[in-house]
Amino acid sequence: MPADSYGERLGELLAQFPACRILVVGDLMLDEFIWGKVSRISPEAPVPVVDVTGESYYAGGAANVARNLREFTAHVALMGMAGTDGAGDRLLSLLESAGIDTAGVQRDAALRTTMKTRIIARNQQVVRVDREQKPVMTEAQTGRAIEQLNGMMAGADGIVVADYGKGFVTQPLASHLCRSARAQNKILAVDPHPHTAISWSGATVIKPNRLEAFLAARLPPTEPVTPVLDDRALLEAGRRLRQLWQARNLLITLGENGMLLLEGDGAASHIPTRARDVFDVSGAGDTAIAVLTLSLAAGATPAEAAELANRASGIAVGKLGTATVTAAELAASCQSR
Repeated sequence: MPADSYGERLGELLAQFPACRILVVGDLMLDEFIWGKVSRISPEAPVPVVDVTGESYYAGGAANVARNLREFTAHVALMGMAGTDGAGDRLLSLLESAGIDTAGVQRDAALRTTMKTRIIARNQQVVRVDREQKPVMTEAQTGRAIEQLNGMMAGADGIVVADYGKGFVTQPLASHLCRSARAQNKILAVDPHPHTAISWSGATVIKPNRLEAFLAARLPPTEPVTPVLDDRALLEAGRRLRQLWQARNLLITLGENGMLLLEGDGAASHIPTRARDVFDVSGAGDTAIAVLTLSLAAGATPAEAAELANRASGIAVGKLGTATVTAAELAASCQSR
């Protein structure tokens, strides 16, 4: 396709994003960024002393997927679990102020909301501190989530599952999602966790990264091979995952090597990276799954959706923190072949 026509087609898809209604299901987190500068080493231990200059808070995990979606459409709903602690309050406040529907978020007084703190100095991450307690979903909580899904899915064009392995996504919930998505002809995109045995049979697309693909396929990770389509170990991992997950499409993200798409029963195709500068990969996967789902909901082919997701993640890694990509930035990227 000529460059002008190609860019025009991507632009047409992007223009459909505001009308798309997307439901996000998964593990919710709060991302805290502590910004500072380092001028000396501690006399107590060989570690840098960070003089704090500021703090920032962002919705993380599945909530960051919702945040990315909100840049393109006002119709975003979220389902997950949060504690009734201060981190949970801050997270819900951030989501509600962004205009994200949080009616599907359950609050549990016994749960500590997951919070990931990153200390950044001179545009580099010094350390990350995780505070979390994986929820053990009760039958009542899972039943309530399934009951809510029945109503929320009817009003959605696409569903994103962001499974961070923290406990909200269980097999009963996943099975209900898969059955309902097939019955209602809904787009179902899954960002899976490699250390769970959850089945996603019949999903529209599943998007692991390279390491996750090898782990989920129960194969030893190997060093990347270029050209990507000559990476026999990666292609074998993809073949096994298509057989295991029985998803219609598989998109494996490869960092600086772009993405590998296994579409239907067709041959694998490689989408080269669009990233120019890489400052921070935090949240790039969330950006990719958000734009991938929006694209499919807007009527894109799997190849077109992968291309838009690739362009969006290439923009995201050029920013510090769990940054979102704007519609204007993605539209500008669509003008280049």
